[in-house]
Amino acid sequence: MSPSSDPSTAHVLKLFKESERALIALSGGVDSAVLVALAERALGPKNVLAVTTFSASVPVAERRAASRVADFVGVGHHEVPTRELENLDYRRNTGDRCYHCRVEMFETLRRIARERGFGIVAYGAIVDDLGDDRPGMAAAEQLGVRAPLLEAGLTKRDVRAIARRMGLPVSDKPAAACLASRIPLGTEVTEERLSQVDRAEIGLAALGFRQFRVRHHGAIARLELDAEGNRRLQDPELRRRLVAAVRAAGFRFVTVDLEGFRSGSLNVVDPVKQE
Repeated sequence: MSPSSDPSTAHVLKLFKESERALIALSGGVDSAVLVALAERALGPKNVLAVTTFSASVPVAERRAASRVADFVGVGHHEVPTRELENLDYRRNTGDRCYHCRVEMFETLRRIARERGFGIVAYGAIVDDLGDDRPGMAAAEQLGVRAPLLEAGLTKRDVRAIARRMGLPVSDKPAAACLASRIPLGTEVTEERLSQVDRAEIGLAALGFRQFRVRHHGAIARLELDAEGNRRLQDPELRRRLVAAVRAAGFRFVTVDLEGFRSGSLNVVDPVKQE
C-alpha cells in the first residue's frame, strides 16, 4: 500500500495539501523523516523545505541523519544554528529547559517560514509523546506550530511502519534525544558538558553499541545500555576499549547503570551537587 492510499496518512496529506507550501522541522529521527516524506508526497519537492536547527546540544550523528533523509526524499534542506545556550533559563536546566529550547527553535522556523512564504510550520510530535514530560509541546501550541502526525493519531508503531513502506533510511533508527537530556536537572548545561557527552556517545557508536545513553555526573559517566549492550560488555577487550573511549571524552570514571537503558531517567532534580 502506498502512503497516498494509506488511511493512516490521509489526514496528514490533506493538511499539507491545504497549506500549499510547508516548512518541516527535520531532526534526523523517524518521526520527522516521515513527516517530511509525506509533505513531499502531498506538495512536491519544490514546495517543501526541511530545516534542521542545531547547537552544541544536537548530536553530530543526528545532523548527518537529517541530511540523509532530506537527500533521500529529495527536498531542500537547510541547517540553521540556534542560540538556546545564550538563554540563562535554558542553561540553568530546571524542569522547563525543553520549553525554552523549543521556543528558540520554533521562533527561528517561523521567521524562516515568513521570509520564504511557507504557509505551515510543522514538527514530528506523535501520540506517544503525550505520555511523557514534554514542555516543548506547549511551546509549539503557543507559537502555532502544527503536529500533523499527532493530529492524525499516529503512534510510534504506525510511524515506523510508514517509514518502512516508504523505504526511509531511518525507519529502524533508535529514538534519540538532545544531549542536554544527559545532564541532570539542576546542573547547568554548558558546551563543555555537551561536548563530553557527544564525544563519549560517538565512541560507543563506533564500537557497535546501538541503544544507549551516556549520562553526565561530573567526573562520572553513567552508561545506560540495552540488553544486547550489557551482554557485549562481557568481552574484556571491548570493555577496555569502551572505557578508553569514554575517558578520552573527558570523564574520569566510567560506570554502567544496572537498570539499563531508559528514556527520561534524568527527569528529576539530582539532589547531589555535580562537579
